[in-house]
Amino acid sequence: MEAHNRVRGTLAASVTPLTGIDGSIDADGIGAVVDFYAQAGLDGILALGTTGEGVLFSLEERRFAADEFVTSAHHRLAVIVHCGAQTTHDTMALAEHAASHGAGGVAVIPPPYFALDAEAIWRHLDAAAHACAPLPFYVYEFAPRSGYAVPIDVVERLRTTAPNLAGLKVSDSPFESVKPYLLPGLDVFIGAEGLICQGLESGAAGAVSGLAAALPELTIDAVRSATPAASARAARVRSTIDPFPFQSALKFILQHRGVAIEDAVRAPLLTLTEEQRHALRALVEDPAGEIAGLIAGLIVG
Repeated sequence: MEAHNRVRGTLAASVTPLTGIDGSIDADGIGAVVDFYAQAGLDGILALGTTGEGVLFSLEERRFAADEFVTSAHHRLAVIVHCGAQTTHDTMALAEHAASHGAGGVAVIPPPYFALDAEAIWRHLDAAAHACAPLPFYVYEFAPRSGYAVPIDVVERLRTTAPNLAGLKVSDSPFESVKPYLLPGLDVFIGAEGLICQGLESGAAGAVSGLAAALPELTIDAVRSATPAASARAARVRSTIDPFPFQSALKFILQHRGVAIEDAVRAPLLTLTEEQRHALRALVEDPAGEIAGLIAGLIVG
């Protein structure tokens, strides 16, 4: 893997803006959030991951959204497209499309539901990696979502069979669950904001953060300063948002920051109720709170 193809630093796990009663993908909204991310100073984005609701969209919608993210980025940001799907066939199709339409990388979480063994996981990930080769390929490790952890020996086997394996996004916690994946020669991105400092101390390449989808300054600060205090602050703010429907809450905060999108999400995810909107608005506008201070530009620097 050549160095100029590899992304490091802070990536937002981007939201996917939706609009209308049917919750169709909002191309203008994608452009608006990508502009916001570029202006915030992020190094890249992960499109259509967990925060981006990717697995809830049809293959056609995922291809359309991936193209919009790449086009909107205009090479200002690296765009890694999450292509994990329930079947190997669909995963390969999405990975091949991302590679042929200008993405900077492909990430894949193994399929949920079936308790796949190491051989099945390797075959699935190896097929996805070859479908997008020579584009950088990232294993998306998130055991609470896939239902199982990717065995370390599967990652090591991929290193021998998939030359474009660039690294992993590891969203597990606590740090003891993350540490085994911090393998020399692979770019590992931390998903849990509170673990960023520990990850960087152990060789991580950066973070791919859901919090950064709406409050990127906090994750950027955690990565660039690499201090326990900055990671703890990001985790603390994340914990104030987690009780709300997460994807909708992030979109609501982006609205509050002037990004022209709706807070709609794809069912069965829930959109904020009016009561929740009122509570979240009070949280982000609380002059004594960290979120209001951040938006005012007072706490990061």
